[in-house]
Amino acid sequence: MESKLDLNLLTALHALVEHGSVTGAAEHLHTSPPAMSRTLARLRRALGDPVLVRAGRGMVPTPRAVQLLPRVRALLDEASALFVPAVPVDPAALRREFAVQVGDLVFSGIGPRLLRRVREAAPGVTLRFMAESHEDTPSLRDGSVDLELGRINVREPEIELEPLLTEDGVGVLRAGHPLADGPVDLARFAAADHISVSRRGRLRGPIDELLAGHGLRRRVVACTPTLAGGLFLIGQSDLVGLAPRRLGAAAVRALGLGTFVIPLELPAVEVSMAWHPRHSADPEHAWLREQVRSVVSELI
Repeated sequence: MESKLDLNLLTALHALVEHGSVTGAAEHLHTSPPAMSRTLARLRRALGDPVLVRAGRGMVPTPRAVQLLPRVRALLDEASALFVPAVPVDPAALRREFAVQVGDLVFSGIGPRLLRRVREAAPGVTLRFMAESHEDTPSLRDGSVDLELGRINVREPEIELEPLLTEDGVGVLRAGHPLADGPVDLARFAAADHISVSRRGRLRGPIDELLAGHGLRRRVVACTPTLAGGLFLIGQSDLVGLAPRRLGAAAVRALGLGTFVIPLELPAVEVSMAWHPRHSADPEHAWLREQVRSVVSELI
C-alpha cells in the first residue's frame, strides 16, 4: 500500500476508468503511456485492486473501480471548486454573524452608523459588538473576534492593521454651565471639577501632565468606565469632561450638551481597525471592512 497520499492518483484513476485505456488516459492527461502505466501500477498497489483488466483487445474497469468512480468524480469536482475565484458578495443574501470588538469612545461614533448601514444592505447579518477587555488577550488570533476597532496596540506580528482616522478631543459641559459664560482659559479650565473616562479607572492622564507644565492642577471628582456614562453625569452636574470631537459628536448632541476648545495641545488619538490574516481574502469580511471605511469617511 502507498505510504503517502497522492491526490494526483485520483485524477489518474478517473481518467483510466473513463477511457478504459492506458493510452487514452495518457492522452487526456498529456503524459506518456509508459508514465501512465507506472501510475496504474501505483494505483493497483494503493487500492489492492487491478483497476483495469484485459478483455479481448481492450481493457475494462473492475467492479471496485466502477464503484469508486462517482466518489472520485465528486472529490475532484470539490477540489477544483477550491481554486475557483470567490463570487462577489451579495449583501442581501448574506447570512453571517460578525464579532466586532470596539472601545466605548469609538462605538458612540461608529457603532450606530455601522449597524444602520449593515441592516439596510444586509438584513441577514448580525453584528455582535463586544467591549474592550481589561486584559490584553489575543482575541483576533484565537478567532473570538472578527474585527477590532479603536486605539489598537498590536502585539501579534501577523495582525493586519489599517488606520481609519486621527481624532482629537473637545471639552464637554452641560447647557448653562458657568464655564460657558466666557472664554475657557487654562486657569478656568483647571479650576473646574472634572470627570475622567477610563475603563481601567485611571484618574490622571495627558491633561494632568500638560497642566503640570503650566504649574496647574485639576481635581478629578469622578471616573466612569464608559463615555456614555461620563456624558450622562456631565449632563446632570457641573462637571466637565473630554470627548472625541467627531466620534463623540452624536452622543453629545443627543444629550443636549455643549462643547468648548480645551486650551491645551492634547495628543491626537489614532483610530484603526485590525483583523487576523485568515480573513484578509474572505470576501464577506472584506465587505464588512468596506462598510467601516464608508462610515468613517462620513465623519471626516
